[in-house]
Amino acid sequence: MDNRDITILKHMLKYCNEINNTIERFGNSIDSFKNDSDYKDSLSMKIFQIGELANHLTDEYLEETKNEINWNAIRGMRNRFAHGYGKMDLNKIFYTATEDIPVIKNFLENQLI
Repeated sequence: MDNRDITILKHMLKYCNEINNTIERFGNSIDSFKNDSDYKDSLSMKIFQIGELANHLTDEYLEETKNEINWNAIRGMRNRFAHGYGKMDLNKIFYTATEDIPVIKNFLENQLI
């Protein structure tokens, strides 16, 4: 694995851990999420950053791991945040943070062993 990819994966893992910390801080409640702009912004920005970082992985790494992780979905979520944040489905953001991020976190941890 390229050193650049390793650095990017470490940053992505940092954001996954921060998402976990944010959920622990604010609570694992969709209602709390929907009613707290700081909670929404915090999770959204961290998910956005993960997608942004995925855009900088090498083509070789993306190709090697495409069957293990859906990079297109990760980058697509970033694009939805960047170009239509106000129109984002809050349920989808919360689901991504609580269901998809743990899968991504596990993948990243295994890659960085």
